[in-house]
Amino acid sequence: MTVRYRMVMSLSKADWTESALLALARDGLTGVAVEPLARRLNATKGSFYWHFANRAELIAATLELWEQHQTTEVIEHIRAISDPRDRLVALGTGAYADAAQGNAHAAVLAAASDPQVAPVLERVTRTRLTFLQELYCDLGNATDDAARRARMAYALYLGIGELYRADPDNAPAGQELHADLELAIDLMTSPPNGSKE
Repeated sequence: MTVRYRMVMSLSKADWTESALLALARDGLTGVAVEPLARRLNATKGSFYWHFANRAELIAATLELWEQHQTTEVIEHIRAISDPRDRLVALGTGAYADAAQGNAHAAVLAAASDPQVAPVLERVTRTRLTFLQELYCDLGNATDDAARRARMAYALYLGIGELYRADPDNAPAGQELHADLELAIDLMTSPPNGSKE
């Protein structure tokens, strides 16, 4: 094996994709580009082209990783919690904290018109809304009410992220952020209509 071959192989496809996901969260879709990632990874473009044919393949892999980490794995983790209310609280706490601190979802939303991003965003949104509706049904809400609550909870998640992104200097931190998250969870987990709880 030549020295050049070993250098090209020193970074894995996963290394490139993880770095691209961080760049997506930090710099948006434009950050998912070969040269800046190569500089950040202290790698050559040859290393990139060993794993990917082009930038479009990297974007596809990055979006797939984002979906895996931020939707599939989250749902698997939440489903392992036995109590329905605890599932909703855990989901809300994690999601709203992530939105408040900034995550790749805002960057994906900003690139929603991109033909490569749009179908992934739509699939992720549908998966998340379906899962939220399932959680609300498990709490005793009728299907229509559960769907409505799921939409409102998801809209709150999106809104928190947009609010903090629009005015980062006034984004709450510490106790204030904790109080905001507690309020969001209280709103998200209010008892079903007609309940005496």
